[in-house]
Amino acid sequence: MRFLTAALASLGTLIWSASSSGADVVPLVLGTATPGGGFAVYAQAVADTLLETDPTLEITLRATGGSTENIPLLEARELDLALVEGTTAYEALTRVGRTPADLRIVAAMYPSPGMFVVRGDSSYRTIHELKNQRVVFGVKTSGLVVMARHVLDGLELDLARDFDAVLLEHAADGPPMVVSGEAAALWGAGIGWPGFAAVARGPKGARFIGLVPDDIASIQAKHAFLKPMRVPAGSYFGQERAVTTVGTWSLILARPGLSDEAAYRFARALHLGQPALGQRLAQAQDTTPENTLAAAPRPDMLHPGVAHYFREIGLLP
Repeated sequence: MRFLTAALASLGTLIWSASSSGADVVPLVLGTATPGGGFAVYAQAVADTLLETDPTLEITLRATGGSTENIPLLEARELDLALVEGTTAYEALTRVGRTPADLRIVAAMYPSPGMFVVRGDSSYRTIHELKNQRVVFGVKTSGLVVMARHVLDGLELDLARDFDAVLLEHAADGPPMVVSGEAAALWGAGIGWPGFAAVARGPKGARFIGLVPDDIASIQAKHAFLKPMRVPAGSYFGQERAVTTVGTWSLILARPGLSDEAAYRFARALHLGQPALGQRLAQAQDTTPENTLAAAPRPDMLHPGVAHYFREIGLLP
């Protein structure tokens, strides 16, 4: 019986591997966000890498309003895959009091430590000092805004009540507002995030505002899914000190009904192309099967096709 079970498992792997190495083209529409943000840059790096790794995966990039728009687009099956900021993904996958979204995790993209950036000549050094100031929080449909609300809530602050909050139509509009002095600060997340890079290379340079240990403890007491994170010194031009803060893992999610074979082939190609992907984009070095498994709230939230590949490479029993 044990031999028969092993034989059937082996046969299943052979059939799956054979189908995944065939010539059939699998078209996939990948939802990103507005131009000028980190998601658009990441998605292009993924598409270019997969074209080399598995040319039968036909990736079409679709610009969207961002994470909060990508969730309903996935649920409506207007996208096959989408990039979703971790807070938004967590809320969708673990909805309290109503049915969770019928979506599955395909990959963890990279950690997204949230923080503020101000001009290098600014007097602001803490989040509380930014109270009542004009602060750009990002595109209104972006998951970054969702993360900001949770972070501020943990500090007994409110985005609308305690700040002159600016919500954008396009991510690229934010950095010039800080560089010109039109806004005091810009909220964002990630290492290599284009908005932070643009401010850092402005004529006045940049300073980053994170969180002290007591702030982190307060935030985690209310929102445990936000994890302590660190942005190493030198992550941005002129950044001399590391920044401690909280954040989440941004994820690639799949729509309901995406075939197991399509998810398997995507996960496999992403894994095999990981060295090239990391060379194209530094933060994409974190796009690994190990990080995907660690970032998933539960293993059953992985797409079955992805779970099959993870079993094949020994990450799952």
